[in-house]
Amino acid sequence: MSAHATPSKPYGFTYLAIIFFVAILSGGLALLGEVWHTTVQREKEAELLFAGQQYRKAIERYVMSVPNRNQYPRTLDDLLKDPRKQATERYLRKRYIDPITGKAEWGIIKSPDGGVMGVHSLSEEKPFKSANFRPTDKGFDNSEKYSDWKFVATFTSPNPAGKPTPKPPVSR
Repeated sequence: MSAHATPSKPYGFTYLAIIFFVAILSGGLALLGEVWHTTVQREKEAELLFAGQQYRKAIERYVMSVPNRNQYPRTLDDLLKDPRKQATERYLRKRYIDPITGKAEWGIIKSPDGGVMGVHSLSEEKPFKSANFRPTDKGFDNSEKYSDWKFVATFTSPNPAGKPTPKPPVSR
């Protein structure tokens, strides 16, 4: 062995360790991003179900508020202030934004008389939630897109006065 020879050192070990560490960190961040996206999407779905229920209930109250008149609101703004009455009567506190699209615009479901009978999201995305809906939303099971979630005012058969009566609440 010569006087100038030194034992071989493991050059590049630190470099490989850093590359390995960055790869693990990248995988962890990708997984975290996926979990975050899923959580945010589920929260948006819950908000959509809440807003849709508010519109459904407001339309039902609007129709029921004037005896012997089966009149649906002409626009969603009629739910904020009933134009049929002198005094201010509100069936909805505010216009809700569609949480899936992030816009104030909703799809409108027209009644036979041309009024607003219900609303739906304009989103074509596939929902995460596909089962275990409330009884009033059972039609949403296995929907292909959010726009299939239609929040429509529902009534039982008309009473003798000709006015529809809302379905009785479901006991939990």
